[in-house]
Amino acid sequence: MAVAIYIFIWWIVLFAVLPFGVRTQAEDGHVVPGTVESAPAKPRLLRIFLINTLVASVVFAIVYFSISYRIITPDTFLW
Repeated sequence: MAVAIYIFIWWIVLFAVLPFGVRTQAEDGHVVPGTVESAPAKPRLLRIFLINTLVASVVFAIVYFSISYRIITPDTFLW
């Protein structure tokens, strides 16, 4: 169950981390023919995935300890 929660958090955090440090082709001054100006000049996906994994691990640790120490319980939420 914890693995599924971690994967879910990892994907959610990915969309928040994707724009970190991205320079568009227009900002870089060199637009490749056939692409839009807003496309990334250098995607650096490995860097993004490493940052994402670090941030997702911190978020998962907070969620895990909140559930483990009963800071968050089903009664916490208004259903």
